[in-house]
Amino acid sequence: MVYAVVRAGGRQEKVEVGTILTIDRAKADDKGNIDLAPVLLVDGDTITSAASELANVTVTAQVLEDLRGPKVVIQKFKNKTGYKKRQGFRAELTRVKITSIA
Repeated sequence: MVYAVVRAGGRQEKVEVGTILTIDRAKADDKGNIDLAPVLLVDGDTITSAASELANVTVTAQVLEDLRGPKVVIQKFKNKTGYKKRQGFRAELTRVKITSIA
């Protein structure tokens, strides 16, 4: 079983080939692929965490779709002063599928 821990969108995710992830919006190349930076690689009984060895490892993902996350509503209210403020936010996300760990 080969899996890797990759840095994607400010977080670390454990991935295998075929895993579908939702990460922060990332720009793909011409073929619709993204290269993710590996932090740790587990290949059977060997664990690779040295930076010099991880420089040779590439984790490739295919972009499935760009989407937006759920709406987060931020409301501020102060009693008796007439102060109220409302703000909304939706995260820009990308859904990717891991195609290779080599």
